[in-house]
Amino acid sequence: MGVHGRLVRAGLVGIVCVTVLNGCGLVSSNASVTAVDTQYTAARAIDRNFVNLPATAGVSGLIRAPGGPYLRDSNGAVVILHGVNAVYKHPPFELFPAPGKPWNFSANDARRIAALGFNVVRLGILWQGIEPGSGGPNQPSVCTPGPPGHPHMFNLAVANAYLAHVAQTVNLLAKYHIYTLLDMHQDVYNQVFGGEGAPAWAVCTNPVPIFKLPGRWSRNYANPGLDVAVQHFWSNNVVGNLQGEYDHVWSVVASYFRDNPWVVGYDPYNEPFSREVTVDDTIVFDSQLECFYTGRAHPGELETGERATCPSTDPAYGVIPSIQSADPNHLLFIEPDIYTTSGKRPNLLGPMNFPSLVFNFHVYCSHRNPHTGAPTSLTECVNQQIVAMGRREQERVRLSTPDQPGGPAWFMSEFGATRSVPLLTAITANADALGLGWSYWAWKYYNDPTGSSQEGLVSHSGKLEPSAAVLSRTYPQLVAGIPVGYYFDPKSGAFSLTFSPFHSTHAITSIFISSSHYPNGYCAKVTGGRIVSTPGASHLLVTTERSATSVSVSVVAGRCKKAS
Repeated sequence: MGVHGRLVRAGLVGIVCVTVLNGCGLVSSNASVTAVDTQYTAARAIDRNFVNLPATAGVSGLIRAPGGPYLRDSNGAVVILHGVNAVYKHPPFELFPAPGKPWNFSANDARRIAALGFNVVRLGILWQGIEPGSGGPNQPSVCTPGPPGHPHMFNLAVANAYLAHVAQTVNLLAKYHIYTLLDMHQDVYNQVFGGEGAPAWAVCTNPVPIFKLPGRWSRNYANPGLDVAVQHFWSNNVVGNLQGEYDHVWSVVASYFRDNPWVVGYDPYNEPFSREVTVDDTIVFDSQLECFYTGRAHPGELETGERATCPSTDPAYGVIPSIQSADPNHLLFIEPDIYTTSGKRPNLLGPMNFPSLVFNFHVYCSHRNPHTGAPTSLTECVNQQIVAMGRREQERVRLSTPDQPGGPAWFMSEFGATRSVPLLTAITANADALGLGWSYWAWKYYNDPTGSSQEGLVSHSGKLEPSAAVLSRTYPQLVAGIPVGYYFDPKSGAFSLTFSPFHSTHAITSIFISSSHYPNGYCAKVTGGRIVSTPGASHLLVTTERSATSVSVSVVAGRCKKAS
């Protein structure tokens, strides 16, 4: 937890109190109209800041996770990622430059994302886009129970055409020094259940008929047909070899991007779920989930200390070794089951003895409007989400392996889905206190079948929402040492960072300066180091003095006063 910013994690009664250098900022559930107007003004200021970044400004090159909570660059410097999710859940199931199309992801998008200070986009890719195959659900050649075989659905030309479009977006983001986290996205498995993700040919529900429950899409988590379909996937007990095909698709994706330094890594399965989890039998599902990750030949221990029990029909080598055999260069962002998001349940995944893993999780509140995402109880939402982050912090350490002593790095790849400025203020302040990177859900709505129009950071009219002024933060993107703590107050613009430096000819600390919070410029001061960036730069660059054992950086709004 940071020395300058400490968030009260428990016992919150309507407010969030954060120490700000020498004061306390309060965020109440009835934020004033003046405060909201201020947020709108700041959001508009961000929108005007469409700037290209200097080549020396931020992080570049392959990112590593050698063990411990932080990601590292090739020189060992700590990397902090802030970003957004961007997922298109309709055909063609991907975002790429396509002027006039609803799935268009343009240079304007990339510029705006960079201007906000985001250095990662969690970009959705979908199994059904890469391997659409042919035919619909319950095909006997796929869904007949029996030993896994070959469904003959994969077409390399189709997959390559899809991935070529993905590469356009990855390379466009790279021009603005933004990494891509490739996320194999799904929600409630397939369109027949009101969601997306798996191709229609991979839906096996017999003997349960296929139907969609009325009302909001999330009701289908209790759909008996969905229960059967996902159990066939997790057990891999039909001749279509569903997990084997999924692993093969991932190996194709990994091979395609293995040499791209602007891919930070892969998220193998978005929000894994099964009926067992909804009835509290999480050990059964988490055992299946860990076997999906590792494979039958390498079952690990669950968080409880029990050995994972793999279905006999699971692939011998799971999605992790499938990806790493095709691409040993990039990280794998492994998710626990979906019901860990509110903090009410523990993650039961245990240590997985593979290198380059990142403990990747989502944080959402159960006390929110199902249509808008607005909290129905701000206090409950703040408490829930801080508890969830605290549980993941403790669990991360227990995932230690010889490859990653001290546990893997961690990353909050989804949170938000709301326009509540007070809630986002609390979550991002706590993430700063924990030194935790994140990606907000979501950049735009894109007529999301499993989401809300209130979730997008960019509105239907193309303007940034007021929440942009909270999410666009002054923060360290690269630290030449180990952070002791960092803090940012989006109301005043006050920022502080303290770190224990390591000394190297390549050691440089890069701090993104969120310009909308400094309409009259900013004043930066350093002890134990020296500022080497130009005054007013979008990135404050700091080198370390050779004799320094501690470096402290502070930024305040307004120009520095000249010494008398």
